[in-house]
Amino acid sequence: MIQAMKVSRSLRKLGNQIGDQIDDLTDSHESSLLRTVGWVSAGVTAVALGLIVGREIRQRYKFNRRTPYDFYAHSGDQVQDVDFGVGI
Repeated sequence: MIQAMKVSRSLRKLGNQIGDQIDDLTDSHESSLLRTVGWVSAGVTAVALGLIVGREIRQRYKFNRRTPYDFYAHSGDQVQDVDFGVGI
């Protein structure tokens, strides 16, 4: 009877140790997953900010480099109007 209690106690300790190790593995897996998601979201945020800042700088550069012809209506249009050169 005493031998059975000792075996039962040792098996219970072994089960607790295995359970603790499994919990540690899942916690480390979850933390690495969260760390990866955090780095990816930080990278996407940095790219988005870079695009916004770059666009703003480009628009200001183009605005400061205007020519006198840019003040006319439709000066930047790529497609000519239908009545262009028709004599209307």
